[in-house]
Amino acid sequence: MALVARGGEVIYQGVGGYLDPERALPMREDALFRIYSMTKPWVSALALTFVEEGALEALRRPLTVYDLLRHTAGFTYGVFFRSPVKRLYLEAGVDRFDLSREEFLGHLAALPLRFQPGAAFEYGLSTDVLGHLLEVLSGKSLAELLEERVFASLGMRDSGFLARDPTRLAKPFPQDPETGRSIRLIPVEAEPPRYAGGLGGVSTAWDYLRFLEALRTGRGVLHPSLCRLMTHDHLGPLYEAGLRRGLEYTPGPGYGFGLGVAVRLGHGGLAPGSPGDFYWWGFAGTYFLVDPPLELSALLFTQAPNLLSVLEPEKALHSRLGQRLGLAFRTLVYGALS
Repeated sequence: MALVARGGEVIYQGVGGYLDPERALPMREDALFRIYSMTKPWVSALALTFVEEGALEALRRPLTVYDLLRHTAGFTYGVFFRSPVKRLYLEAGVDRFDLSREEFLGHLAALPLRFQPGAAFEYGLSTDVLGHLLEVLSGKSLAELLEERVFASLGMRDSGFLARDPTRLAKPFPQDPETGRSIRLIPVEAEPPRYAGGLGGVSTAWDYLRFLEALRTGRGVLHPSLCRLMTHDHLGPLYEAGLRRGLEYTPGPGYGFGLGVAVRLGHGGLAPGSPGDFYWWGFAGTYFLVDPPLELSALLFTQAPNLLSVLEPEKALHSRLGQRLGLAFRTLVYGALS
């Protein structure tokens, strides 16, 4: 499912492939997709609604809320590349989706950070911790907070942590075409054991477009100044430091990181775009980009995870799925505009 909007008007809509490849059910425009890491911008915007009210301030200790928002807290994932600390995360099972909130936080609290807080960009479990912090702060679940503060005002009726109509849920191929491994995605047909702010979301392309347009225009969720704060670079010199370590330590070539999204630093990079454009993607094959100077928002929703990114991260950049799929889509969108 692909959508491209210019100035708030949808100029392209494309539907192809299968909703369920095993039963040959055709894809539909209201299909529900597991969006994995594209849940992170939701929770980041939600956190900024608390900032707007003056209810959330940095913790009085080295690890801050700001670090959680820009992924400089030192938390990591056990998957995606390898290191001694990542191995500990895998052994502790902290990446698992079937843990309760208390089990997740208990496992995580017993693990070391990969970096000192504020020292480096390290993509990981920060948004999950942020979501649980908001739950404790408000006394409500993350699902309730997102519904009240983000989804309801934007008319996002199909977004959340539960596929309320499983007949519309997009399914992947049984086996990954590149590795031959079986594909298992997070279960979203029943309420989860915890609301994972970094990977648990379900949405449609149309719903997510409403969210992107709210960020682009500064209307509907946050004050325009907070939308700008969320979508401009907050890494500064940490980008160059990460680039010297390797691409694993950056949000992508030529991209810094805002408060939940990757932000283009200039005219360089491997992909077409404008300085200040922002994007993110999800492990199971979803991708978006927003180019404010061109008033452009575009999404590609598939349900095709890139298992190479987990099994053989060094080969993931050569995969025709995952980030390569998003790059191909981005190139086609900009080519069509020109």
